Amino acid sequence: MRYQTIKIRELFDGQVCEITLDAPPANILTARMMAEIEDRLELERTEAGRKLIVFQGAGKNFCFGASVEEHQRDQVGDMLPAFHRLIGKILDHPVPTLAKVSGQCLGGGFEIALACTFVIADESANFAVPEIKLGVFPPVAALLLPWTVGSARANRLVLTGDGMGAKALHRAGFVDTLAPTGKLDNVLADFIENQICPKSASSLRIAHKAARWALVRYYNEHIGDLERLYLDDLMASHDANEGIAAFLEKRKPEWKHA
Repeated sequence: MRYQTIKIRELFDGQVCEITLDAPPANILTARMMAEIEDRLELERTEAGRKLIVFQGAGKNFCFGASVEEHQRDQVGDMLPAFHRLIGKILDHPVPTLAKVSGQCLGGGFEIALACTFVIADESANFAVPEIKLGVFPPVAALLLPWTVGSARANRLVLTGDGMGAKALHRAGFVDTLAPTGKLDNVLADFIENQICPKSASSLRIAHKAARWALVRYYNEHIGDLERLYLDDLMASHDANEGIAAFLEKRKPEWKHA
């Protein structure tokens, strides 16, 4: 596949693959971008010497999330299962993954970070799942946030749509390493050089599978139920469709509470 929305670099003598979401300033996750990421992840499974896959956003932000246009009723039935499949492939990928986050990390972008093995962020990073403000909810975040940051923070994030900064999520244990603003590249390079490169690639893969075993099983067991809740119940409501339409039309939604 010829990539149009992502860029690929091999770093540290081929030990690291860097995947850049390359549609600044928002780096929106379109169907095309999701397909390209999935294609690259499949190729990475056969790279025997690979020790880490790094996701980053081009420009000042990581990602504003999935395309709102593709959340409309006539498209969401294709988009949502494709996104959930992509998250599953990140979760159970044999190579450890890392989200390198600065700026805004929203919606589906936050969910990609949730699926990664490591998250390194600078102090500018802001994380949110604002879907509820559009009358919808984020299935992946609803499933993984309680696992990652605890039920209280998960409830607040999913039900209010408010954001949390990298400092707060570092204290919560989601952000693995916090970097000063402007120092993210240096902190990441130090982590890779000292914590990843000295390890055996094959042993890393086996340890990674063991460490992720319960999480992958949990996701696979439950994501289908939340997907059906979204597609069958939520998208049958007036307000979910109204919220998306209002966003696209740049107006205030008129809720009917049904």
